[in-house]
Amino acid sequence: MLIPADAPILTSAAMREAEAACAAQGTSLSELMERAGAAVADTAWRMAAGAPVLILCGPGNNGGDGYVAARILAARGAAVRVAALAEPATDLATAARAGWQGAVEPITEALAPAPVIVDALFGVGLSRPLDDGMAATLRRFSGRRVLAVDMPSGVESDGNAGWMPPLPADVTLALGALKPAHVLLPTAAACGSVLLAPIGIAAQATMRTLPSPTVATPAAAAHKFDRGMVLVFAGPMPGAAGLAAAAALRAGAGYVVLEGSERAPLSAIITESDARFGERLSDPRVGAVVIGPGFPASDELLFDVEAALDSGKPLVLDAAAIAAALPRLCETPCRAILTPHEGEFARTFPELYGSKIDRAKAAAVRTGAVVVYKGADTVIAAPNGRVAAGWPGSPWLATAGTGDVLAGACGAMLARGGDPFDAAVAAVGWHIARAKAIGPGLVADDLVADDRMKA
Repeated sequence: MLIPADAPILTSAAMREAEAACAAQGTSLSELMERAGAAVADTAWRMAAGAPVLILCGPGNNGGDGYVAARILAARGAAVRVAALAEPATDLATAARAGWQGAVEPITEALAPAPVIVDALFGVGLSRPLDDGMAATLRRFSGRRVLAVDMPSGVESDGNAGWMPPLPADVTLALGALKPAHVLLPTAAACGSVLLAPIGIAAQATMRTLPSPTVATPAAAAHKFDRGMVLVFAGPMPGAAGLAAAAALRAGAGYVVLEGSERAPLSAIITESDARFGERLSDPRVGAVVIGPGFPASDELLFDVEAALDSGKPLVLDAAAIAAALPRLCETPCRAILTPHEGEFARTFPELYGSKIDRAKAAAVRTGAVVVYKGADTVIAAPNGRVAAGWPGSPWLATAGTGDVLAGACGAMLARGGDPFDAAVAAVGWHIARAKAIGPGLVADDLVADDRMKA
């Protein structure tokens, strides 16, 4: 599955506003439909490679896009047929239907499916799941190559409902901007590879997909403290903190101290006992503090979290440290990154609801911190409303310890200074890129074992 990097993501309401703004600036909705239909035709043409195409058109504007695509494909000499669910119900769709000179079959009678199916039935804005009859009709087209226009039919585009489409797509062509359901599970998996058709809508989105990962090269005159000093606190399970410390080095930190552990996975990591706890927190060279990996809820953790908060240092809070810090964060926000997985998020923020994006945004506002809501569909949210979506990650990250590695990478990026959101985005991109480079059989130690793989 593929998804474009650094692409805008808009809810259905935001998309309608963007279309209206585009129309107000002189680009008519009919012109937008023509561009959308042309993009659909281009994609279907490439997918079909000369094979017949069957376009399924709904009564709304998504169906209008399908009629435009059919007209363009026919003009190119493609073997294209159209099957409709109903007569067009909007002025734009009616005009698009009038431009199609071929026959229109009832969808229930389209008994000769083509090798390529274009699903232009519903798109965005669906407010309820498909009924059983419609679902059964669509399942008849299973086994063909499916191109979904904007959204596979049956999916709620804002990611608030987990309805799964009866006809999953091999390719989904997002028009103007991606939608939340393209990047959130379970629906993202049913979208196949997502392509973006930039049809001329100026989508000034605060939500975007991850940018392409890059490695920040140190300046020619850089020294270790320029690159950032990270302080990692070890708890009763020091192996997890060791992973975080090693990840901080691999992700670019110039100096890493592992506090409270006598063993480190890399010789370059400085290990110290708790006796220097206060001294290290007051060290002005420390650019970020990581606490939580391998540190279950306890009075000791609460003490260490309070001390870290009192220090005023930028923080990465993982696992039980998130809940330990929550009361203080809600009262006095600081430069912090929180890295909860699904269970930790649910325990820490049980009152939040909505899509994963909505919940991550709400948690960021509540705490004043950047929230990295982990998972195969990782969501990064900042208190100011910015969001980055990390779908698709690597399935090989679903193994113990990889979250500790991510916490350390966040520490490295945060220790350089700058914006915590940008640091979290860079860390997640680094984490996914390394996992993809390693691939099958990955264990967390592999992510920090050597740096021959260029992430």
